[in-house]
Order: sequence, then structure tokens, then C-alpha cells
Amino acid sequence: MSSRIKIAELLTAGSPGQKVTVKGWIRTFRNNQFIALNDGSTNANIQVVVDFENTDPAELKRYTTGAAIRVTGDVVESQGKGQRIEITAKEIEVYGDCDAEVYPLQPKKHSLEFLREIAHLRFRTNTFSSVFRVRHALAFAIHQYFNNRGFTYIHTPIITASDAEGAGEMFRVSTLDPDKLPRNEAGEVDYTQDFFGKPTNLTVSGQLEAELGAMALSEVYTFGPTFRAENSNTTRHLAEFWMIEPEVAFADLNDNMDLAEGMLKYVIDYALKNCADDLQFLNDRLLEEEKSKPQNERSAMSLIDKLQFCLSNNFERITYTEAIEILKNSNPNKRKQFKYLIEAWGADLQSEHERYLVEKHFQKPVILTNYPAQIKAFYMRQDDPKEGVPGPTVSAMDILFPGIGEIVGGSQREERLDRLTAKMEEMHIPAKEMYWYLDTRRFGTCPHAGFGLGFERLVLFVTGMSNIRDVIAFPRTPGNAEF
Repeated sequence: MSSRIKIAELLTAGSPGQKVTVKGWIRTFRNNQFIALNDGSTNANIQVVVDFENTDPAELKRYTTGAAIRVTGDVVESQGKGQRIEITAKEIEVYGDCDAEVYPLQPKKHSLEFLREIAHLRFRTNTFSSVFRVRHALAFAIHQYFNNRGFTYIHTPIITASDAEGAGEMFRVSTLDPDKLPRNEAGEVDYTQDFFGKPTNLTVSGQLEAELGAMALSEVYTFGPTFRAENSNTTRHLAEFWMIEPEVAFADLNDNMDLAEGMLKYVIDYALKNCADDLQFLNDRLLEEEKSKPQNERSAMSLIDKLQFCLSNNFERITYTEAIEILKNSNPNKRKQFKYLIEAWGADLQSEHERYLVEKHFQKPVILTNYPAQIKAFYMRQDDPKEGVPGPTVSAMDILFPGIGEIVGGSQREERLDRLTAKMEEMHIPAKEMYWYLDTRRFGTCPHAGFGLGFERLVLFVTGMSNIRDVIAFPRTPGNAEF
């Protein structure tokens, strides 16, 4: 097994005269002579030339699309076009046969909708192998970014008794028999008899626990799965997704914006440098896809141009109040083309508003700050009153990207105990159950800030895919928990 060379390495550094062993899956077998072999290390195939005259016909019939094989042979200069080298096979072993009559992935173009139905096999297509190599590179770059800056990676719980967002859209975790639920005297489910002795859920965020780490380690981050029981059947929502959440002590809103913008630029730059072939494939795929669209619906920039554009431009930073004025006076609002019209300060911005600001008005990524307190979470720091701002605001920030809308949400956290407890009371969040969180404000509190990045939305942006279900291996959405 150790003698195997990966096809990506062979195509890059291989030279005629080498004797090599490659292993992979057959993409095509034509003329009973030429195998296009792929092992997932790259979208490019290596051509294997079969000595069909001296090969058992029964064996030739086993060389079908999808079959897994081992090839040992000599590297030679390719006689065909489009490839520098090929392998003249001396020995071929079939590890796993694949019945071409029933194999769903034939050498033709398949729709993304069809491939979602066979998500256990879609890794084998060029599109999805590219997407998941890019996804890996982005995850690696995120860890590298924080590691290079002295952050400590902590693992926050997946099962929790708290609701970090206060929205209540959580998946319940229980070992109780749903057909024999124990009840107390009031007729309510008696969770004291459950595994944890209290109601517990899958986490919606690791933020609150990450704050605890930041209050001792100064700079921490968590990168893990989060869950939202939100009945949203859109191209931008998942019930299970991954979140990157840094928390930084002795930091304010400006520090938070700098950290988030720096991280996004770092990981995009890493992908451009390390996934050039895959991004070029995805770029070409997108250009081909857009040919079928009307001219006015096509992207102004190619995928790679869009990524380069994000690197070469500073993100526009404006307040929510400034954004409301821009939106109120915009043509789509005046002409009632927005589904949700902007009429007054305090409106909760929708995706159509975010995308207008990014794609039409500023034409670059935008960071919105200082949102109305009434539409934000309890833990966000209350701003001092500002002249010209109609109501109380909080030191929150959202980063908006073209084609995506919100990709990052964060804030300076409320470090003042009296302000925090008052806000929790106002939002009916039980302080007794959150004693551990409030202790960080009782014992050595300090200004601190953090944000959450939805990893799949980042992958969506960098790969140019149009549906978030196509950038996670096995999407979990309402009514769908296959594989």
C-alpha cells in the first residue's frame, strides 16, 4: 500500500521512465484501451494505457466507470493532446467492481438537484470534489490564522442547557421514552428524571462558553457544529452547520471588525494560493452556468475576480442608522420593489436590503455597526446615546458579502453586570440558570468582543455555489436527515 503515488503529485512531478503504482476509480474506459483514472487528489485524471491484446476479455469487462483499481506501470510521454504524461500499465488489479448498468454516476452532466439525492456518491464528481477540497483548505486556513495570532482553540459543549441567542429554536436532547413521559404535579414533563436532570438541547452557539475561556486565556476561538430548529427552506439555511467563534478580552467593536476582516481576507487569500486549479474549475463552471441566464442577471465579475476584489478593497464600514437612510432613499424602496419596505429606523434588515447595500450601492463588502438594541441579543454592549440616532443601540456588527448577505455577526459584549442583568430580565432570561455566565462580570470583568462566522456561508462565497446544501457533505434541513 505504501508504494502508491497520488495522481496530483504524479501529474505535477512525474517524469518518463518512472515505475509507479497508482490507485483510484475509473472515470471512463474507451476503445478497450484507455482508462481515465482519478483518486480525488485533483480533478485531473491520469491516462492509463491498457495492453488489451494481452488482457483477458473478462478482465476488460470489469474496467467500468466507478470501479476501484490498482495500476502498476511505466510513466511515458503522452502521445495524445491535453496531457504531459501517461502510464503504460503492466499490472491492473480490480479492488471493487462497479455495475455500469445501475451505477448512478455516468460520464455525463448531472443536475445539482439529482446529486443531492445521491449525496453519498456526489463526492466523486468534479464539482463536489473541488468544493470539498476548497472547504478543507478554508478550515485549515482558519485554524492557521488564529494559531498564528496566539489564540487558544477550545471545544465548547454540543449539549447545553442554555439558549445563547434567546430565540428558542433548539433541538431537544432527551433519553425519556416519548410514549411514557414522566409528569410532575403540574402536569409538565418531569425533566429531573431525564439523563441530565434538566431540559437540555443541541447548542445554537459556543459563544457564551467561549467568553468564559477568554476571561482567562485572553484570546480563544471555537470551531464546531451548531444547530437551529428553524423551519427555513432556503438556499442559505441549514439545521446543522459549523461556526467559527473567536472571543477576545480587552477588545472593543473596532478591534472586532479588524479581526473579522483580517480573517476573511486571510482565508480567501489562502484558498486562491492553494486551490488554484479547483477555483479555476469552479470559476469556469459558473461562467458556463451563467450563459443560460439573461444578461442583466449575470454576475458582474467572475468568481476569481470577485475573490480578488475582496482582498484588494477595504470593507466599507457604516452604521445601521446610515444604512437605513441609504435604503429609505433607494430606488427599490421608493418604487416599492423591496418585499420588505424600509419605512422607519428600527426595521430589521432582510437579505434583500443587505444585498442591495453590498451589490448595488457600495459594490464591495460592508460592515454594518450599532444596531437597535431591540433587534439584537441580550449580551451585546449598550452604546451611549448618540445625537441623531432615534433610539438605544448596541455595539454590534454584521459583515455583508455579495451574493450571500450576512456572513459574520458579532459585537462587543456587555461587561457591566448591572446593564447585563437588566437586559436579561427585560428579555425573560433566567439569571439564576445563567449564574456561571454572570460570574465573569462579577469577578474581574473587562471589555471584550467576539463574532460568529457561519462556515458554510464562507464556503458558499468562495466556491461560487448557489445553494448552501451543496457545500456541506450531508445537509440537514427541514424534512431531510438522509445518510
